[in-house]
This record gives sequence, structure tokens and C-alpha cells, in this order.
Amino acid sequence: MKIMSVVGARPQFVKLAPIAEAIAAAGHEHIIVHTGQHYDPMLSDVFFRDLGIPAPDAHLGVGSGTHGVQTGSILAQMDEVLERFSPDCVLVYGDTNSTLAAAVSAVKLHFPVAHLEAGLRSFNREMPEEHNRVLTDHAADLCLAPTEVAMAHLAQEGLAERAVLVGDVMTDVLYQVRDRVLASGGANPLGGEFQPGEFYVATIHRAENTNDPERLSEVVSALAQADKPVVLLAHPRVRAKADEHGISLEAGALTTRDPLAYPELIAAVLASSGVITDSGGLQKEAFLLRVPCTTVRHETEWVETVALGWNVLANTPEEITAAITRPTPGPTDATPYGTGHAAGAAVAAISARIA
Repeated sequence: MKIMSVVGARPQFVKLAPIAEAIAAAGHEHIIVHTGQHYDPMLSDVFFRDLGIPAPDAHLGVGSGTHGVQTGSILAQMDEVLERFSPDCVLVYGDTNSTLAAAVSAVKLHFPVAHLEAGLRSFNREMPEEHNRVLTDHAADLCLAPTEVAMAHLAQEGLAERAVLVGDVMTDVLYQVRDRVLASGGANPLGGEFQPGEFYVATIHRAENTNDPERLSEVVSALAQADKPVVLLAHPRVRAKADEHGISLEAGALTTRDPLAYPELIAAVLASSGVITDSGGLQKEAFLLRVPCTTVRHETEWVETVALGWNVLANTPEEITAAITRPTPGPTDATPYGTGHAAGAAVAAISARIA
């Protein structure tokens, strides 16, 4: 069987790693298409190297742009790529513009589509990602769901017959990377000035938190008032927005570093006292590492992390400060995202349902 993976952004590269391993183990042919949606080497090429992912068979190089420009550019190139490789299944990941564009192109040319991480919902229609994931689920021939909650969402939308519960592939790769980090000594990549348990790791990148100068100033002010140093792993776009608005990212407890390669990010989170983020993936990674997380959003797709007490949604400066400094949650052995074998289950489902 010939399976084509289409990826373009950091969370998708992480998910691709265990899928590539599982496809190889099952003896299928694997075609990798990199859309180039994330063009910064720290958010793209380095993941392929650090996670041992085979080099892409095609690179579309779409780069940055508005949602329409990115989606349209991918659509314009995918027809030729699909016809050149003629896959038996197109596997799309998550909820980015790359996800939707690849799914639309594939279904219009009558190539079967499988959607990994199907059924997640924030129910916030202002999020572009929400539209991407809903439209992709309804276009897909096979919805590979990570959780029971996601399966319930798919059933409510009339997609139960297309849905299979496989678990979360992020759990697979996170456990593998965690074990490698711990085996190597788990050194903090942020340097000796940040002692274990005496700092927070932060990532803030969503448009709703960075585009408006008043909102970005609120978030920065809250982080600056934390009780321990906050290391913001600042994407170039966030730095540019802060410069544009005249907002300093070096204030009070807040300091910045460049984004980390995935293994270094996991090592930094393991060494930290907590995580502050608006990223979907990092919320779940923090939970799986049993590191308290504060999510600067009004909602989360990963409701299990909140229900189990390891994640708190916070938006006002007061809420953010209170959430950051809250006591560590009680221990839990819950495994809502699986036990680390989701990639094999996903490939088996593709083989059974589509082949």
C-alpha cells in the first residue's frame, strides 16, 4: 500500500515521526510531502533530523502568508503531486492550512483521505483551526480519533461509521523522546542560570494573543509578574509583533530565547516548574510529562487535561498570574491519550479500512 503523508507545521512533524516508523514496520510505501507552511529551520528541517524522519519526497515551499494565500498555494501544487505519486491513501494531520488544502485536493481527485487527530473540537468558530479540522473530518474517508471525547464529537456529527479510536500519536513520540532525554541525563538546554524547578517555560503565538497590542501587552505583563523566571521561546513572528507594537519581551520575570528543537523543548519542560502556552500540542505534552500547564485561551481541545487538574484556562492578567502560581495538582495515572501505541493502530486502521 502507498500512503502519502502531507505535513507543513511543527506539530505535524512530531506526529509524522511515529507514523513513518509504523508505516515502515508494516511494509507499506511512504510518500512524504512537506508543504513548507513553517519555513523557519527551527520549526521545520530540524524536526526531521532530530526525530529521524525520512527526507520529504516533495517540498512545496509555500512559506508564510494569509490563510487564503497559504491554502490556495498548497491547493495549486497538490494536484500535480497527487498525480505524480498516485497514493492509495492521503494521510493528513491535525488542523492547519496544510491539512485542509491537502484533504480538499485529494477528495476532488478521488484519492481516499485519512485524518489523524480527528474529532477534536474547541467549539470556537473564531479559530481558523476549528474550521480546518471540522471541514477535514467531513471530507475524510477515515477519521482517526485520539480520544473517546473525539469519538463522541464525530458521532454527534454523523461520522461514527468513518471513525476509529486509535489513541494519540503525540503520546508515542513524546514517550520515546522523554526516555531518550532522561537516559542522557536530562540536562536543561536553557543553561545553568535556570535551576531545575525554578523557572517556567512559555510559548505564546496565536493571533488572538499577539496581533492586538493591548492584548499582547496584557499577556506580557502577566508573565513579567510571575514568581519565578519565565523563559518565553519566542517565534520570529512574535518578536516582530512585539517590536511593531513597542512592547519589550524582557521585563520583570520575563526573558526570551529562540524556539528549541523538540528534544530540547521536552528537556526544558521536564526541568521546569510549569508551562504557560496557547499551543494545543504543548498543553498535552505538559500533561503527559506531569508538568502543570497554564493555557492562555478561552477553550481547549484537550479537555481531559483540565478535568484532571493539570491544565488551567486563564485569560486576564490576574487569572494568568493565579494559574501560574497555583499548587501542583494531585498525582494521576489516567491515560486518556493512550499508552504510546497509537501510530501502529492508525496504520492498521488505514490498511483495514482503505486498502
